[in-house]
Amino acid sequence: AAGFRPCLRCRPETAPFCPAWNGTRSTVARAMKLIDGGALDEGSVVDLAMRLGISSRHLARLFERHVGATPQQLARTLRVQRAKRLLDASNHTMTDIAFQAGFGSLRRFNAAFAELYGRSPSSLRARRA
Repeated sequence: AAGFRPCLRCRPETAPFCPAWNGTRSTVARAMKLIDGGALDEGSVVDLAMRLGISSRHLARLFERHVGATPQQLARTLRVQRAKRLLDASNHTMTDIAFQAGFGSLRRFNAAFAELYGRSPSSLRARRA
């Protein structure tokens, strides 16, 4: 407050519970929060990395180290989870559920379900009934 620089030995900007204290984990946590909010539903990984102030290659490396998956894989998994909850809790059409969950098309919605569950979304809904 008096205009002096901070001590270089104790580095107060990296105090515990400060985002700098967590290092790259805080960047990954911010990215995951943005992805959960739909950042990759409309934008690309490059746009997400620019929002975080890093390159897309570095973001991919951080995700591989801390999460074990790419940002796109995480976004697809979150979309499928949202869609599964909507399938279980509502009686909307498949097209409505696909768009509400963040899929760009019904074809991608069906392909993601087939890849993850080995069956179509309508068969999951029929099994529920």
